[in-house]
Amino acid sequence: LNAILDEQNNQGKEAIQMKILAIESSNQTMSAAVCENGRLLAEVTTNGNLQHSTQLMPAVDHVMKLAGWKPADLECIAVAKGPGSYTGVRIGATIAKTLAWTLAIPLVPISSLKVIAGNCEGAAHKLVPMIDARRGNCYTAVYQFEDNLLVERIADTHIASEEWFQRLLAEEGTYLFVGEDVSKYRERIGELFKERALFAGESQALPRASVLATLSESATAEDPHTFVPSYLKKPEAEEKWEQQHLSNRREDYVERVDSSI
Repeated sequence: LNAILDEQNNQGKEAIQMKILAIESSNQTMSAAVCENGRLLAEVTTNGNLQHSTQLMPAVDHVMKLAGWKPADLECIAVAKGPGSYTGVRIGATIAKTLAWTLAIPLVPISSLKVIAGNCEGAAHKLVPMIDARRGNCYTAVYQFEDNLLVERIADTHIASEEWFQRLLAEEGTYLFVGEDVSKYRERIGELFKERALFAGESQALPRASVLATLSESATAEDPHTFVPSYLKKPEAEEKWEQQHLSNRREDYVERVDSSI
């Protein structure tokens, strides 16, 4: 894939021309799409049912059948690599890695936040995609379109929402907030940013596999064997386990010190 990218860049082209299967399952939305030479052929998008483990592969099979493709026809797999739901990210990544390895084709991972920002194609403002991470935290970043390419301005991060807003306030410019979870912060954003804040419409809120496919055309492939999703934080269950056992270790240490005095 990198060789293809280099060759096309030398020819002044902006995108890879190939048959792409795109998979997005990093949050509540589940989306699968097939695109050929930058043209969407079929897409299935559902939201809120959280049945990715049972519905993602049937969705992939469905869009493939709608396009009249067989697995051997595929030339690239694009996948949303996170951040987001640990389970959702893992399901999408596992399917994408398996397909790419089995078919011996490139695997192109794209940030889930970048996929959401990609809904705002052509926007002149700084784009702030947001995914709720509970307890007042969020997954977020800043992207901006430049010469028709979506460029990262502030890298994906897991951060307290108030800390994030203060960081953005310290920068200049107008922000376009996008994503289904922005509604949870909209009132606070309005209070802090006033006229500096714009909000994308509902039609732009959900991540779509067709946007993922488009973004993958100008991205770099990774080895399916070594690709690791971008979780940005440990699963909540793992964090609780570590907190509990760290606390126990500290108590044991204090007891041992006390007994030795």
